[in-house]
Amino acid sequence: MEKLFSPWRLRYVSSGRRKAAGCVFCRARRGRDDRANLVLLRGKTNFVILNKYPYNNGHLMIVPFEHLPSLAQASPSVLEEMIHLAVRCETALRSIYHPSGINLGMNLGRSAGAGIEGHFHLHVVPRWDGDTNFMTVVHGTRVIPEALAVTYRRLRPQLVGDGHVATLPSRSRRPSRRGAR
Repeated sequence: MEKLFSPWRLRYVSSGRRKAAGCVFCRARRGRDDRANLVLLRGKTNFVILNKYPYNNGHLMIVPFEHLPSLAQASPSVLEEMIHLAVRCETALRSIYHPSGINLGMNLGRSAGAGIEGHFHLHVVPRWDGDTNFMTVVHGTRVIPEALAVTYRRLRPQLVGDGHVATLPSRSRRPSRRGAR
């Protein structure tokens, strides 16, 4: 089983430092300067934001406008749009960064690894074969070769596009004959 280790984030997650009043996602949602707040795209019920502490270049988060701690409290329309935006993010990341894979995931609660508790969100993390190197392994330091401002400039036009949800070309697959006799 492959593992994505992120020791460089431990200081952020476990620091116990005082956080700015209120929720960082709610501040970004209310903000007027999307570029300064790293907001790439706003939907009807969710927005897409760059992770300020990324695992990799292009690490995105899809965040509901509503401040909700769990999936169970979200409306079907919020969850449906979240998945549509995930497809759009996947398409943009594949087009711009050409990753060999993409992780989608949520950390619900501090013990599950949530750095921002109380406002659930979906991580979209592009991955490449061998995407860790000696700096991470030996020095506990992660090298992110692209500045967030550059990532923003590269991804925003692809995500905003024509306003329609982009889809990947479908692969034609024949139905399984297993069990058919």
